[in-house]
Amino acid sequence: MKTIASLFLVLALIFTTSCEGPVGPPGTPGEDGMDAEIGTVFETDPINFTAGNEYSVLFQFPNNFTVYDGDAVLVYILWDVIDGKDVWRLLPQTVVIENDGVVQYNFDYTLDDVQIFLEWTTSELLPAETDNQIFRIAVLPAAFMQDKSFDIGNFDSVMKSMNKNLKSIEKIDSSIQMN
Repeated sequence: MKTIASLFLVLALIFTTSCEGPVGPPGTPGEDGMDAEIGTVFETDPINFTAGNEYSVLFQFPNNFTVYDGDAVLVYILWDVIDGKDVWRLLPQTVVIENDGVVQYNFDYTLDDVQIFLEWTTSELLPAETDNQIFRIAVLPAAFMQDKSFDIGNFDSVMKSMNKNLKSIEKIDSSIQMN
């Protein structure tokens, strides 16, 4: 009986004793879950839509950037400048040409790229619709889209929600991205 009790005592000591090694390096300071990058915004150089690029431009996401399956990709066009302030509109956007038809700016995307293109029913595309167009591409985590109060149509609201400022917008060199 003493042997069984001694065996249980030895086993209890083995299982309750832990090993302790050297302490590892300290982690990066920050609030849990609050120090991660939340979304990214890219801005294009001025783009000219022409017959040569088939009125379309393709932007590859940088190699060091990942778009995840549930992420939302939104594209905004610089629509106007009023009193020195940019007015951004979410695509698709349609321009009605009086007595001639419509021009629509639209886009599609994959996890690797964004394609921005024109669709139109007018007899002729004018430089005002095709030349020097600037776009911003926002990639938002899926969690943003679950918030029903989140206004994706307001670019300033999107930037504020992501804790971004204008300096954090990454420029895309449009000249090497064209179709």
